[in-house]
Amino acid sequence: MSVYQFLNDYSEGAHPAILELLAQTNLDQEIGYGEDRFCLEAASLIKARLENPQSAVHFASGGTQANQVTLAALMKPYESVIAAQTAHISVHEAGAIEATGHKINTVETLDGKLDPEKIQRVVAEHTDEHMVKPRVVFVSHSTEVGTVYRRGELEAIAETCREIGLYLYLDGARLGCGLTSPQSDLTLPDLARLTDVFYIGGTKNGAMLGEAIVINNPALQTDFRYHLKQRGALFAKGRLLGIQFLALFRDDLYFDLARHANRLAAKLAEGLAEQGFRFLTAPASNQIFPILPDPLIAELQEQYGFYTWARVDAEHSAARLVTSWATQEAKVDEFVEAVKMFGANKVYPQS
Repeated sequence: MSVYQFLNDYSEGAHPAILELLAQTNLDQEIGYGEDRFCLEAASLIKARLENPQSAVHFASGGTQANQVTLAALMKPYESVIAAQTAHISVHEAGAIEATGHKINTVETLDGKLDPEKIQRVVAEHTDEHMVKPRVVFVSHSTEVGTVYRRGELEAIAETCREIGLYLYLDGARLGCGLTSPQSDLTLPDLARLTDVFYIGGTKNGAMLGEAIVINNPALQTDFRYHLKQRGALFAKGRLLGIQFLALFRDDLYFDLARHANRLAAKLAEGLAEQGFRFLTAPASNQIFPILPDPLIAELQEQYGFYTWARVDAEHSAARLVTSWATQEAKVDEFVEAVKMFGANKVYPQS
C-alpha cells in the first residue's frame, strides 16, 4: 500500500511554472554568481513587492544555509542570538549556528513566539564581558509549531530591538504560509520596515530549492557577498535560483501556492476538531499539531506519512501534519475519513 505524505512541504519537486521557465531558458548564456539577468529581475520584483528599492536581495540554497550565513555576518565572535527554544536554529540545524562560534540564548515559550519581555529578560541577564553579548533576535513566521505573528506583535519586538540595540532577523522558511494565514495581518512591506534582515522561503513553497535573503538595514549590506562566498553559498549557477523566484514573483503564484497549503491544513484541522480532537497549538498555517491517541497514530501511519511530534501524556501524542502547495484535496478528505473509520472500529481515549 502506498503511503501519502503529510511529513513536510517539500516532498514534491517544483511547481510546473518553474520547471517550464528553467527549460525555456536552459541554453541562454549568462554570467555567474547571482549577477545574471534572472537574479537581477527576480530581485527587482521582490523589492517592488517590499515597496523598498533600497533593500538588498541575495539568493541561497536552503534555510539552514541562509540562517548560518546571515547570523554569522550579523555578529561579532562574542555575540549571541536570542531565539525561542523551539526555533529551527536551536533544534533542527545540527548546531550550524554554534559551529560559527555563536551561542543561542533560548527562551521557553508556549507558542513558539518571542515577545519584548522575554527579549529584555535575556539581555538583562547578560551583564558583562564574562558572558556572551546578545546581539540578534531570531523569529520565524510561521514558527516551528505553526503559529504566526500579528503586525502589532512584530512591531513591539522591532521597537524593543531598536531601543536595546539588537538586530531583528526573521526566518521565512514558511513565509508564504505565514503571510497568507487568516490569523496574520503582516505584509512584505511590513517586514521590510520592521526587520533588519529576513528571508523569503522558496524550498517549502513550490521552488525546487532556494531562499531569497533580504537585507533591509543599509549598514548590513556592505560586503555580504563575501560572507556568501566564504560559506559556500555563492552559486556559480546562481541563475537557477533567480529563475525560480522570477517564476514565483512575476504574479501572485508565490502567495497562491501558500494559500492552497493553508486552506487544506485548515480543512484537516476542521475535520479533526469536529471529531473532538484538540491541538498542541491553535491551527494557523500549513502545519497543524493534533493531539491523538497513540494507537490511532500507529494505525494512521500505516497509510500516511507524518511525524509524531511530542508526547502529551501517557496515552496521547501530538502529531505534525503538513500540507504543501501540491497537496491533493482528496487525500485530505481521505485522511479525515480514515480517522473516523478507525474511531468507529475501536474505542480510543479522546484527547
